[in-house]
Amino acid sequence: MNRPANDTFLRALLRQPTEYAPVWLMRQAGRYLPEYCETRKRVGSFPDLCKSPSLACEVALQPLARYRLDAAILFSDILTVPDAMGLGLYFSEKGPCFERPLREERAIRDLAVPDPHGPLRYVMDAVTETRRALAGSVPLIGFAGSPFTLACYMVEGEPGSEFARLKTMIYDRPDLVHRILSTNAEAVTEYLNAQIESGVHAVMLFDSWGGCLSEAAYREFSLAYMRRILGGLIRERDGQRIPSIVFTKGGGLWLEEIAACGCDALGLDWTIGIGAARRRVGERVALQGNLDPSVLLASPDAIIRETRAVLDDFGAPGTGHVFNLGHGVSRFTPPEHVAVLVDTVHDYSRRLREK
Repeated sequence: MNRPANDTFLRALLRQPTEYAPVWLMRQAGRYLPEYCETRKRVGSFPDLCKSPSLACEVALQPLARYRLDAAILFSDILTVPDAMGLGLYFSEKGPCFERPLREERAIRDLAVPDPHGPLRYVMDAVTETRRALAGSVPLIGFAGSPFTLACYMVEGEPGSEFARLKTMIYDRPDLVHRILSTNAEAVTEYLNAQIESGVHAVMLFDSWGGCLSEAAYREFSLAYMRRILGGLIRERDGQRIPSIVFTKGGGLWLEEIAACGCDALGLDWTIGIGAARRRVGERVALQGNLDPSVLLASPDAIIRETRAVLDDFGAPGTGHVFNLGHGVSRFTPPEHVAVLVDTVHDYSRRLREK
């Protein structure tokens, strides 16, 4: 695996010196880009877009054609894994739903780990095609949903934020929840390792809903299973370290524990200052984050001010900061505002390092 020409992102994840703070954005290929909307309209549906390796490659590269981003991310969806388990993923006006959610004990007991080179082959093909198209320019990030976040959708069957069915099951039948999570952890480990073998340079776990749990439940039902995955990942390929990032939205209460789970970098949302996070975790991990995505809806002057504030808050320029948003880019973001953000990160962080 050859090192990309621009390896700033990888060096930052490994807390090595960088000339500036690298930047990429969660959901950087998405509906805020008119070219993405055109491609999606041409295809007809989001699932068809994800399942076409050539089109997934096309949209993954679209933001890099516009902005000086330091990494590309695989275009896919976290729910590809439960879909491959036979739950029947479809998209309604509410968002992603499952035809066969996990409501019966027998279905939970029968849940099986899918072959990442079988029903998920299209994801590996997208990795290969995107890596080839990048031509060694910047790193490619692979990703998966955390076992708990996947379980939220698998049990509820539709989007939401309360997750009453799953939370009730946690307290009434924790054995069944552990069965789901154990299967998910094994599936995600194999899925991410297959992405690594197909060519991604780094991997990220999206624990989008772990922050909805109580402190004890987070440790038992989310963090423990992410720790299991990280312990089973391929850590080096062709002599190159494969860094890992863990992002728990709403996870500010547990930063120290997440930092100790085996990841190389800890993703932050906007509810905790990055300087405070750095003081709490020290040099154990790199930090990724954490501008409020709503800032991108404001004026260019506000974007510059708030972006600089995050960089200043990180503190004396050292190692280990990957600039990102605290969550995904809003579909209502003006594309030109993203250019302001990216240019500000590069230019201002260089100036801080030159002081």
